[in-house]
Amino acid sequence: MGRLNAYYESTISEFLKRSQEAILGTIMGNDISAETRNLQRNTWKDEIAILKRELKDFDESNGRILFEYTIPRMGKRVDAIVLYRNIVFVLEFKCGSEHYYRADYDQVYDYALDLKNFHEESRHRFIVPILIATEAPHVPNEIEFKDQVMWPLKCNDSELGALIRSVAKGYPQEPFSYDAWINSPYRPTPTIVEAAQALYINHDVKEITRNDAGAKNITVTTDAVNKIIDKSKVEARKSICFVTGVPGAGKTLVGLNLSTQRANAKKDEHAVFLSGNYPLVKVLQEALVENKVNQMKSRGLKATKDDERRAVKSFIQIIHKYRDSFVNNDHVPPEHVVIYDEAQRSWNAEQIEKFMKNRKGINDFQHSEPEFLISTMDRHSDWAVVVCLIGGGQEIYTGEGGLPEWFHALRHRFKDWDIYISDHLKEEYVMDSTWEEMIGDLDTITVEDLHLSVSLRSFRTPDLADFVKAMLDIDCEQAKKSYAKIREKYPICITRDLDRAKTWVREKARGTQRYGLLATSGALRLKPEGIFVKNKINEANWFLKGKDDVRSCYGLEDVATEFAVQGLELDYTIVAWDADLRMSHGRWEYKRFKGTVWNNINKREDQIYLKNAYRVLLTRARQGMVLFIPQGCDEDETRQSIFYDETYNYLTSLGIEEI
Repeated sequence: MGRLNAYYESTISEFLKRSQEAILGTIMGNDISAETRNLQRNTWKDEIAILKRELKDFDESNGRILFEYTIPRMGKRVDAIVLYRNIVFVLEFKCGSEHYYRADYDQVYDYALDLKNFHEESRHRFIVPILIATEAPHVPNEIEFKDQVMWPLKCNDSELGALIRSVAKGYPQEPFSYDAWINSPYRPTPTIVEAAQALYINHDVKEITRNDAGAKNITVTTDAVNKIIDKSKVEARKSICFVTGVPGAGKTLVGLNLSTQRANAKKDEHAVFLSGNYPLVKVLQEALVENKVNQMKSRGLKATKDDERRAVKSFIQIIHKYRDSFVNNDHVPPEHVVIYDEAQRSWNAEQIEKFMKNRKGINDFQHSEPEFLISTMDRHSDWAVVVCLIGGGQEIYTGEGGLPEWFHALRHRFKDWDIYISDHLKEEYVMDSTWEEMIGDLDTITVEDLHLSVSLRSFRTPDLADFVKAMLDIDCEQAKKSYAKIREKYPICITRDLDRAKTWVREKARGTQRYGLLATSGALRLKPEGIFVKNKINEANWFLKGKDDVRSCYGLEDVATEFAVQGLELDYTIVAWDADLRMSHGRWEYKRFKGTVWNNINKREDQIYLKNAYRVLLTRARQGMVLFIPQGCDEDETRQSIFYDETYNYLTSLGIEEI
């Protein structure tokens, strides 16, 4: 079989002929994850019995049936797939249930959407998800579908056969090869949370990422870094390598993949994944803990969140805690490989000195963050590797030194280190320096595969990052060209009505696809619109909780700023645009609200931070976004309509349509 597999697969006629015991034995024999518990065994028995009864008179003998069909990106299995009359029926059983719960409805919907988006042979097939609550009463089904995916149907166990027949008769489809479908490539693009969960439980990155020729395979870049690590170890060298990529290209995924592969202390290769992005670390840590605890409990094993948190923190850490453990001592790190995510956000010497003095009581800290991190790894007597994951145009904090700080440290203290760079490092990563100024007399080794050029976040189109860049650069012609490429696959709309924006994202999202409200941290005059950027959110709750939790992104009550969402993603977003970045006479004006007035931001560095904040917000959505531009209020000096109108006119001039 292909990358997607099943515990059992046969024609419907073969399934009906085989005994229940034989089918159950095949399913159990392929369940290698853990000992099968009685509850699971009985559930499989019930499902087999129901399907034998409900499919017994089906007239297409070579229709196919599959049990426990793997969805690698989600780390889950569909209870059963029935391929009948050229329709893909996705079945989720809730044996013994008397109700059709919303969470179960969304679960089977998610499976169907995952197949439609990432399973090659499903992209042009009619997919019908069905929720079977075996003891529930009959309910009428609302027949609706979009992109050939039907809204999930509901039935009890005695209605399943008739429901499948009715759909097959009412929606005839063109023939396709069931064998081709079963062996079809699966090209997923997981969210970073899904990817971290899968890697942490020892999934191969090849199972959860795209491998089509149009996308630069994550494994290519991982392999390039692994070669550098192996060479450094064999030759007892100290090396630093810079991995670059467009927003959403998978830099963090490369780092997580490396840290799982290299997290083996016995081989003297222990690795740690570090990030200065506290919200990202917080969300990933909590997601890994919850996923591991739920997995263990499903196997009947005892697990506590506290125990799992300790294990997770040895795998992924916040950079500040790691850094501080080496201050004022000469301890040699246990790790030979350190992966630093979003290394462009590292602090310059002034910012870290201020932090150390105010928070740690240390008055003589004389290093930038890059210099100190390299110096800790330089304590190894044999070999060490620092892997810097660099996102261009994403420096958003005051004091973030960007790439120049790393090369300043290398020029002044670590000229003996081997320096590996991507071939794109010279372009958008030098901030206000020139490449020649930044590199000085250092020798570098260029490795083409250290750059990830295709966004995987926006799996519907690889061109979103180009459009956002051109839009923010006021390169109108290029922005129009880029938008023309994406508009059919990736909807972007604009509105002056926040309620309309909320309705748009709610209608677009299906299953558990996530949507949320975003704005910059400086968008203080969105407050009259009900958007309070100063309100502190719990990022783990916002990104991980479900639709029934008002603290989650689904509630559209709490807004997340660039600091909360950098490195993470949603399916659909509302980007609320305030007067902090406003178009005036064909150019951007950069403003900061203080007290009762907007003040000009004159410092070039701070202007870059603000522009990058919008870049971050505009590249968070995987499937589409709506831009909300307030109407303003001329009676309020802080919200004049002129502050917003030209921005709105500029964005619509690029082809973005109003809703």
